Amino acid sequence: MAMSQPLSPPPGFEQLAKTQQIDYVQQLWDLIVTTPDELPVPEWHLEVVKERSANQSPASLKGWGEVKQRLLNKYRERQSTDFSGL
Repeated sequence: MAMSQPLSPPPGFEQLAKTQQIDYVQQLWDLIVTTPDELPVPEWHLEVVKERSANQSPASLKGWGEVKQRLLNKYRERQSTDFSGL
């Protein structure tokens, strides 16, 4: 995926406190990942997966459904605890 021109922050973004900027970016990212099937996967990511899976025994490999569920659980757990102290 080619890099595009640098983006200008939205109006008022630079006046936000850093914690607010981070929250804004996190919310933006959450919007992007609501459709994970539309996210591009760089070819080098696929190569890394091929290399790593070639070095594993077939019995130790997990299916995508199981891995996806584990990652979603981990993400949800992190989301519920990351900012609980604020």
